[in-house]
Amino acid sequence: MNDVIDFINMNRDRFVDELKEYLAIPSISALPAHVEDVRRCAEWTADEMRRIGVPEVELIETPGHPIVYGQWLGAEGAPTVLFYGHYDVQPVDPLDLWESPPFEATIRNGEIYARGAADDKGQVFMHLKAMEACLSRGERLPVNIKVVLEGEEEIGSVHLDSFIREQKERLAADVLVISDSPMFDRGVPSICYALRGLTYYQIDLRGTTQDLHSGSFGGAVANPAFVLAQVLSQMKDRSGRIKVPGFYDDVRVLSDDERVEFEKLPFNEKHYRQEIGAPRLFGEKGYSTLERVSARPTFEVNGLSSGFIGEGAKTVIPALAMAKVSMRLVPDQRPDKITKLFEDYLKKVTPKTVALKITRMSGGLPWITEFSHPFVQATARAIERGFGRRPIFTREGGSIPVVSTFQEVLGLPAVLFGVGLPDENAHAPNERLDLGNFHNGVISAACLYDEISRVGRLR
Repeated sequence: MNDVIDFINMNRDRFVDELKEYLAIPSISALPAHVEDVRRCAEWTADEMRRIGVPEVELIETPGHPIVYGQWLGAEGAPTVLFYGHYDVQPVDPLDLWESPPFEATIRNGEIYARGAADDKGQVFMHLKAMEACLSRGERLPVNIKVVLEGEEEIGSVHLDSFIREQKERLAADVLVISDSPMFDRGVPSICYALRGLTYYQIDLRGTTQDLHSGSFGGAVANPAFVLAQVLSQMKDRSGRIKVPGFYDDVRVLSDDERVEFEKLPFNEKHYRQEIGAPRLFGEKGYSTLERVSARPTFEVNGLSSGFIGEGAKTVIPALAMAKVSMRLVPDQRPDKITKLFEDYLKKVTPKTVALKITRMSGGLPWITEFSHPFVQATARAIERGFGRRPIFTREGGSIPVVSTFQEVLGLPAVLFGVGLPDENAHAPNERLDLGNFHNGVISAACLYDEISRVGRLR
């Protein structure tokens, strides 16, 4: 591996220049005006994979944006790694908050600023450069690699599940590797071994056909805004525990070993509270803050709308009230079961004085893998070789639904090895990626292929 690492170190500046070129493509999948830019980015990615020595590369068309697929299968008898990432990015609004143009990558204080730097082009590129280093020095990789890069992650991966199911045999592998997650903190490399799932709804309450004068009709009809407040108050008790009957039935309990690992994490609760500007933290009793935000399920109100909200006064009884709500789920909760439990309870606590409409918006399964798994431990050794420090094991409070799809359809263990930082503004203005983490990540990725080859095939 020494010659591979030497190659990486000698080409650090070139890697950054090429990353700048990648980040300059405004591959915003959510905006129709950027459809051609998304395709251009897919073609750039495919061309780069061919340039570094991946022999089989193609754009696979979907009803939306194309999937870039490539494979190198020259390591007979070695394990096969399936690497997943995405080349699309979020919109850049509000543009006036960017300190430099979002698609003109700028380096300041050792960090590269651009949309997609951390999420996920920088982390995808990290693996491409690791592959290049292996192929350029020895003309072979220590493992077989299949690469799936989609252009719709930022709009819900709407066509990826069907692609995985249709291409099940083609995508067969031994382990899934994803680099689309943050490190725990600066200087603290991490491996994520669990993700929460998600289920999301819109609740609409209608009281009358139109807004009414509160003097003429107040006292005669129910106010949907007030009813909505009452209904939402029935979702949690004062201790933060969710009141939907059966909601906790399938929640996998944190093991004693996991709770010990949580206690080891370098987390300052006072600093955390001050950083987010909260007067006091709140959550389910019996669990630490870190446990609550990554390993326990939640119910949140994401948005509310009703009545007159302009300047001044307007005495109306609103006809409509709306709330958007979501639940983060943990292993072994299932979105379909939680949906039925929630809808049944919502119908029960909503009075007949208003009409109720429930719209299911989106959802995704939670995911977990054992951190004692040989491939997970191989990743830990690779990260230690790249960063000079043993990584910690964490759960992530967010959701990447496709991880569960890969696990269910292909039966793959997964490793989430990310080098972003929690404060690098993914999805926000001034997104950035620490270049030291990027370079260490390239070395770690190359070492990862080596470490996985040493584990061998497990099935």
